[in-house]
Amino acid sequence: MFDGNFRTNVDRVLDPIGAGLCRIGVTANALTVTGIVLSAIGAVVIGQGKLFLGFIFLILTGLPDALDGAVAKAAGTSSVRGAFFDSFSDRVTDIFLFCGIAWYLASNEPGRIMMLPVAVMGSAMLISYQRAKAESLGFDAKGGIMERAERFIVLALGLLISDFLIPILWVMLILTLLTVVQRFLKVWNQATAQIENPTDLEQP
Repeated sequence: MFDGNFRTNVDRVLDPIGAGLCRIGVTANALTVTGIVLSAIGAVVIGQGKLFLGFIFLILTGLPDALDGAVAKAAGTSSVRGAFFDSFSDRVTDIFLFCGIAWYLASNEPGRIMMLPVAVMGSAMLISYQRAKAESLGFDAKGGIMERAERFIVLALGLLISDFLIPILWVMLILTLLTVVQRFLKVWNQATAQIENPTDLEQP
């Protein structure tokens, strides 16, 4: 949802910053690695119950993640390899952060509520898989109400207002599963249309 509605405006802000970072020698890969390291530290901080500090690290994690593409564009180093590394790092970052929250809940809440962030993480991975698989088949699976940017924003809200962390995680899970359904139906309809209206192959 965020990418579809605000990406162009955000890029207008990020592209000049990316160009400035490029001029001082910062590389896209260095920013990507920095984001992974910050997310790992944030996971440990969250797991130890320091949720406000975890909120700070979540914001810090998001900055290099937002800027690595702009730096690659400014440097002229955008590539399939870079896109793969960026996507891989996004998944690693998600795993670290949600595992940190599960660690925190396991230490501070009764019952099996620590499985809630694990469920959110699994649903988020399914969203990413849907897009990757769909694109490999020539379909478009972008969009949905709870993409990665929205998850970052909602998770930041949960860490900032810690009394509402568990209800916010429930909302995140519901909206993430809704996004899974949205993407599934989008690809299913595209595939159905292809079956019903096959493209005529050109004869050699």
